[in-house]
Amino acid sequence: MEILFNTLHIVAAVFIVGPMAILPMTAMRSIRAGEAGQVATLAKSVNLFTLLSIIVAFFGFGALGVADPEEGFSFGSTWVLLSILFYAIALAVNLFVVVPAMRQAAEAITVATGAAGPDTKVAGYSRVAMGSGISSLMLVIVVVLMVWKP
Repeated sequence: MEILFNTLHIVAAVFIVGPMAILPMTAMRSIRAGEAGQVATLAKSVNLFTLLSIIVAFFGFGALGVADPEEGFSFGSTWVLLSILFYAIALAVNLFVVVPAMRQAAEAITVATGAAGPDTKVAGYSRVAMGSGISSLMLVIVVVLMVWKP
């Protein structure tokens, strides 16, 4: 059972958390290119992958719950608590900073395109860049903690 949960946790992390971290960076390119429809679609995708990332946490808790007691891992282990904290920060930043900024950028591009052509300084771009950078850094820290287990 431990191998099953570990495998599900890692596979879900790769295929769910990966896009959660990478898609905002793709959106920044679309913002610069003035592609409002693409930015709006990416905002929906980032929102969906961020919410789906809760499945990764669920499988992680499952893996921890069936772990061999001799390994000494528990929900009170420092690396587990820090991983949960950094993941929660990444989740919140994506949901409350990145996705709204992407939606704002899509709307701003639509307005700007109708007025005078695409504007490379679209509202929300810097928040997408900042938020996705912070979120990605938090996720990298989680991966380091999962491997290192200090």
